[in-house]
Amino acid sequence: MIYLTAIINAKPEYREDVLSALQNMVTGTRKEDANIQYDLHQGSGDKNTFVFYEIWRDQQGLDAHNQQPYIAEFGELANDKLQETPKIYLTEKL
Repeated sequence: MIYLTAIINAKPEYREDVLSALQNMVTGTRKEDANIQYDLHQGSGDKNTFVFYEIWRDQQGLDAHNQQPYIAEFGELANDKLQETPKIYLTEKL
């Protein structure tokens, strides 16, 4: 399995746009066969920080996920509405 954490920082003025796109990703992703877990969190102290915790069956499933239209839609808004490029951490469960 693949364990992934993604940290996304929205520009304050675009927080609602980013949140809407992220929630759309949750809806679509949870329908994917290779998805085991896909949870969206929001920072307690900074409401512009969002964190995904994801578990994927395999690399092939994650690759297919990254080709979905809702991921592409998020990518289109990322340059203008995020403070920085999302940080992605691939980890192994110990």
